[in-house]
Parts: sequence; structure tokens; C-alpha cells
Amino acid sequence: MIQKQKGCNDIYGREAKVWKYVESVIDAAMEKYNYTYMRTPIFEATELFHRGIGEGTDIVSKETYDFVDRGGRNITLRPEGTAGVVRSYIENKMYGDPNQPVKVYYNGTMYRYERPQSGRDRELTQFGMEVLGSDDPLTDAEVISLAVNIYKMLGLKEIKVNINSLGDNESRKAYRDALVEYFTPYINELCEDCQVRLEKNPLRILDCKVDAGSDILKNAPKTIDYLNDASKKRFDEVKDYLDIMQIKYEVNPNIVRGLDYYNHTVFEIEAKVEGFGSNNVLGGGGRYNGLCSQLDGPETACIGFASGMGRVVKALELENVKMPIVDDVDLFIMYVNEEEKKYAAYLTQELRMAGFIVETEYTGRGLKGQFKQADRLNAKYIAILNSEDLNNNEVHIKNNKTKEEDVISLDVLIYYLDEQLNTGDCDCGCDDEYCDCGHDHGCGCDESCDCGCQEGYECTCGDDEHDCDCGGDCHCNEEGHECHCGEDGHKCHCHE
Repeated sequence: MIQKQKGCNDIYGREAKVWKYVESVIDAAMEKYNYTYMRTPIFEATELFHRGIGEGTDIVSKETYDFVDRGGRNITLRPEGTAGVVRSYIENKMYGDPNQPVKVYYNGTMYRYERPQSGRDRELTQFGMEVLGSDDPLTDAEVISLAVNIYKMLGLKEIKVNINSLGDNESRKAYRDALVEYFTPYINELCEDCQVRLEKNPLRILDCKVDAGSDILKNAPKTIDYLNDASKKRFDEVKDYLDIMQIKYEVNPNIVRGLDYYNHTVFEIEAKVEGFGSNNVLGGGGRYNGLCSQLDGPETACIGFASGMGRVVKALELENVKMPIVDDVDLFIMYVNEEEKKYAAYLTQELRMAGFIVETEYTGRGLKGQFKQADRLNAKYIAILNSEDLNNNEVHIKNNKTKEEDVISLDVLIYYLDEQLNTGDCDCGCDDEYCDCGHDHGCGCDESCDCGCQEGYECTCGDDEHDCDCGGDCHCNEEGHECHCGEDGHKCHCHE
């Protein structure tokens, strides 16, 4: 039996619905912030990642899927999304578009050849956003706020932003020199990779997985202490904008990015998730003003963020977040003979085109088996076709919850289903009888109504002549309402 490769996953059933829901929330949030979707190739020239991520990084040196294609070209499956976006920005000359900055987002699969373990797969899915063409500190705050709001919209709580600044090139150089001076006496106590990093890029030592937690790394110099005045001022502006946006954050000087093209703002976002252990980080990002020119493009200020989809879905699962996942069908159509089956095919198509979720029988089950299948599908209603009813242009409709049955003319079936499925008790789980779930909760009033007169609410008590006790402060005089105010005990027709 052929099986999936190590570090890869099949996503199906309810889990797939959760993924699609998460994607829909991401799409909706990006639309509100005016980010447009970008799709880049899954494989690119190897040089893009070797230059765009860095030869000395673990991703490039140890984890990329590299191969030579039939044309002799060196190809790499993308291990992250930023380099491909910047390549597209340069190749398509987006920097020449008068509509600046360019704000894009992506959602796709990445590939890293690492040892599969919990939370780390060889095929992974990331979503992220990039802003190219703005060095304004407000852009930094916007990217952070967008990421935070996506997590909040999904239902995660206790979101925390950890933020730091690497400063400009002058500040980075001063910090680099301080790290070399600090780590040199400890060189023999560092892992082999870090001994090489000390010469090539000492900031990468701070990201080391082997030496992480050691006193040597804990006591290393902090970037914040080497910022020049201009970098300090910029970092303060980013924090001011976050305060204005009411985004909670903590300055964490341990957050760094070892690559040379990163500067100024770097950040990570975490959520308190039981079961994640000590690492609650869901995603991170930073400003990379030097990458575009490194890939032969113009000098361009950029900032981005990326988050693992699988980790977000896992967080939602561990936190038992309720999601509006559709796990039922509106109608299951039953039949027995071939004539009824043909009409079932026709009716299924018509109702689906009218917007209903409809299923029918495909495996030759008898009626008893079809009833069981309707229950497995959580069908709200069942249509039971028989030749006699069809000859009379009728159909039996059964409420699968109350078990009540109606005989409905086929001419009004769509209207009947629409009415039945959009009224009745709300199962959205809200406490507010005026929630925006789209269901009609009713105003709950008796003879004396003062709830239906409020702006945006429609009274559905059903009594066209009920007394209104809104008194002298009546809100009934809105467009489309007929109000007969003026004296106590007047008749209110605001609900009509």
C-alpha cells in the first residue's frame, strides 16, 4: 500500500472544514485592510532562496528541497513566502505602480526537509502578508494589528505581542561588534554551527536551537542598548501607534532576526493555549528594507508577517473554540424506483441552484438505509418522493427533528424550505435576542412593547395593535415607520 510521505498530512472531513473556515476569516480580514491576494509558484530558482533567505541559515543549508530539473536548472521548493513575493514585486515592476505601498497576502504550502515532530512538518501551510514600498512606522503597527485581529476574529484569547527593534544599519553594526566581543571568549562552549556563525553572522547565534536556554545566550548583549537616536525615535513611534490602536505589547529584547537585510521592527505574536507548552508563538515578522536590493531590485522598504496554518488550527482545537462549521444538510431527497430517482436528480439540481444544501441517495440503499443516511448527514428536512405524489405535483416533506410531515406543492417547495430554514429557534449560541446571526428571535414582548421601537430592531410580536409605552421619548419615527405618538396609550405601528 502506498502511503503519504513523512512530515505530510491528509486534511479531510471536519478538519478540512475548519481549515476552510480559518482561510475565510483570513480573507475577510485582509479585505478590510485592503490587502490583495498573491499566488507565487511553489518552486523557484534555487538562487532566490540562497540569496533571499541566506546561505548560512538552517533553512537553506539543511532544510530546503533542492533538485535539478530536466533542463539542468537548479530548482527549490519554496520554504517560505517572502522571497517569492519580493521576486514577483521586482519582476512585475510593481514598484512603478503609482498606487503605493503594495499590500499583498498569501496562503500556501511550503516545504522544509527537517525531522518531523509535533508542530513541524515537511509540508506545511503558511499565511502571511507583505507591505512593500513604505518605511512609515504606522505600517509596522498596521501589520501587527492585522495579525492580532485575525487571531482574535478566530476566537483565540490572551493574544500577546512581543516586539523589539534591531535599529538601522549603524545600530546593527554596533550590536554585531558587541556580540563578537562578547561571544569570542566562549567560542569553545558554543555548538559547531555557532562557532561558524560567530565569524559570518553572530546574530544567528541568538537563534540557535542547540544553545537556547544557556546562560551564555541569556546574558548576551541586547539590541535595545545599541540603538542610535534615530532608531530609538522610530521604535517609540511604532509603540505609540500600537497604543493608539489599543494593541497590547511587551518589549522583548531577545527577539532578533539574523539576516543582514532585516532592520528596525521585529515581532512575535503568541496566544495562551493550554497544551502548547512553553512555546505559544503563532507567528512572527519584521521589517526587511534590504531584501529587495539584494535580489537586484530597487531600494524598497518592506515589512511582513507569517504564521503557520496548522499551528493556528491546533490552537483552536486545544482551546475548544466554537466555529460556525456547517455539519448538516438542509434537505435529503429519498426515492425508491427509477422514475423517482430521475426526478430526485432534477430536484437536487434545482434546489442546489436555489442556494440549499441538498443530498440524495447514490449507493442503492432502500428507504430504511436512506433514513439512516439522512441522520448521518444531520439532514434538517427529508423529501420522500413517490410516484403518486409526483403525478399530483406534490412531495412529502418531513422535519427530521420534530418528525412532523407536510405535503407540499412542488411549485412552492423552494419558498417552503426558505421559510422553514430561516425561522424558528436559533442555534447560534448567542445570548442576545437581537444578535446578527440572521435568525428571527422575536422581540419577546407581550401587550406593552418597548423593544421593537429601537433603531435597527424590528418588533415581531405579531400584534399590529399592541400598546407602546415608549412615552414621550419615542424612536418610532424612522423612515418606513408610521407613528401615532402624542398621547399616552397611543397605538404604535412601528413594527409594520
